[in-house]
Amino acid sequence: MKNKMISALLATAMVASMITVPVLASEGETEAAASVDLSNVEAKEAYHFEIVSKGFQHQYWQAVLKGAQEEADRLGVTMNFVGPNSESDIADQVQMLNSAINAKPAAIGLAALSTDACNDALQQAKDAGIPIVGFDSGVPGAPEGSVVANAATDNYAAGELAAEKTYEVLKDRIAAAEGSVRIGVMGQDATSESIVNRGLGFIDKIAELAAADGHTVTVEGNDKYVQDSKVEATDDAKVIIDVAVPSQVTAELSATDCQTLLNKDDTICIYGSNQHSGEAMVTGNENLQKLGSGEDQVLGVTFDSGTVIKEAVKNGTLYGAVTQAPVAMGAAVIDLLTMAANGEEVADVDTGCQWYTADNMDDAEIAQNLYD
Repeated sequence: MKNKMISALLATAMVASMITVPVLASEGETEAAASVDLSNVEAKEAYHFEIVSKGFQHQYWQAVLKGAQEEADRLGVTMNFVGPNSESDIADQVQMLNSAINAKPAAIGLAALSTDACNDALQQAKDAGIPIVGFDSGVPGAPEGSVVANAATDNYAAGELAAEKTYEVLKDRIAAAEGSVRIGVMGQDATSESIVNRGLGFIDKIAELAAADGHTVTVEGNDKYVQDSKVEATDDAKVIIDVAVPSQVTAELSATDCQTLLNKDDTICIYGSNQHSGEAMVTGNENLQKLGSGEDQVLGVTFDSGTVIKEAVKNGTLYGAVTQAPVAMGAAVIDLLTMAANGEEVADVDTGCQWYTADNMDDAEIAQNLYD
């Protein structure tokens, strides 16, 4: 099952026995480069793994859990898959990571909410000889040697893909606008590697494309994104990229961020960098009814899927979204944990992404990644 699931994500030109690093050139099209072979993984012992995710409030994590459990069953290993109630509960996740280390598993999977908060625990795991495999968001800045591999989407590239597809629609509107135009970016937080990189990839690519068309660009809003983007502050810019991050990760606060952006007269687009933000866009739009693809509407694009986002793409509230491959990611995590426990060499795995709209979301290669 795992090999069929992974191979369906990759281009026909790739070597079928390898999980590769895909770069989306267009809808459903990938260009592959070899990474690490996960096609013949077998467990030398009946290992037990601890896996600490970012949470359970989004269906995305349930899809990762599904893939991990299926692969664990296939390999004859066991796992304990946990996560905090909210993706703002960093302290709770650190406590779960400490408990995972104390359980002395063969290896640990970690999707870190905050690398800085986890560093002491990561060093402890390294000292105890327990290998860590990161997933979803990498674990940048971890103590050297503590994280042996990551199974994740190239989040910066995924953000760039969203920007490229978005700019295709916005290009003429920007050129025709008499004054400035505003593109909102909704980030769930400014701490998670995956969320931040999806935002920065989108921001930097939009700025690059706009500048190539002769437009000035500036970024305002959340300090983290302003400082880490490649865009230099410009007065009286033609394109304003406005980044909103809630003080806490709640649906209500993110929906309010969306409404604030929608109510700015020059807003022509809003991008949400994960399922939480995408669903908050749909909620924030319910009373305002400003999202859509019309010339007088605000274009909505987002990340991930789920019932709310899929329906919004189908009915035109959202123009499109980038989906990851969460089931394949879960399987890849178990494979990497098993290889690490076996003492085998491991390497990072890019589990891929695809762009979908109402026109292609029912295609087989796309639909398998659109969880409810």
